Amino acid sequence: MTAPHQFDTWFAQCPLIAILRGVRPDEVEAIGEALFDAGVRIIEVPLNSPDPLDSIARLSARFDGRALIGAGTVLQVGQVEGVRAAGGQLVVSPSTNPQVIAATVAAGMVSCPGYFTPSEAFTALDAGAHALKLFPAEAASPAVVRAQRAVLPNEARVVVVGGIAPGDMAPWLAAGADGFGLGSGVYRPGQTADETRTRAQAYQTALALR
Repeated sequence: MTAPHQFDTWFAQCPLIAILRGVRPDEVEAIGEALFDAGVRIIEVPLNSPDPLDSIARLSARFDGRALIGAGTVLQVGQVEGVRAAGGQLVVSPSTNPQVIAATVAAGMVSCPGYFTPSEAFTALDAGAHALKLFPAEAASPAVVRAQRAVLPNEARVVVVGGIAPGDMAPWLAAGADGFGLGSGVYRPGQTADETRTRAQAYQTALALR
């Protein structure tokens, strides 16, 4: 199964992307197992974490065929190959960089660039992005998503990222968001696997109740 098809499958099962900013390689597998136990199937390790490619390699080996693993905060074309070599299949960025998007797509990986305006959204889609990361969500609102949905292609996935708590998701989904990237709401550096599982389960419960 190709990475884009994996993304389709896992995102349909659970529209949450866990962002493990600050995670260490020696703890990442336990954290990953906790997230998997809670139903999360897409995990990113931001490249400004300690030894991120090591963490991505460990997660990719452990969850091969069971989850989609990749990198966040990918800002340069040269970083895409490093993620791929580590076994990552997902590239997430805070910005809209057509060159990074094109390199990701050419490598057969999933591209999820950050955007904030309609112009950035269409630039990302034209470059081949598989999903759009609305970031930072703290500076937007469900009304923004609703307005953008009026012009974005129906098949374009919008993943809302930034400050989302379990109780915040329903208005975004009602406005047309497809899913969420979860940072400190699901994981903070030094957090135990058990606490990570509990936090992830709270989001799953909120999704089930929406």
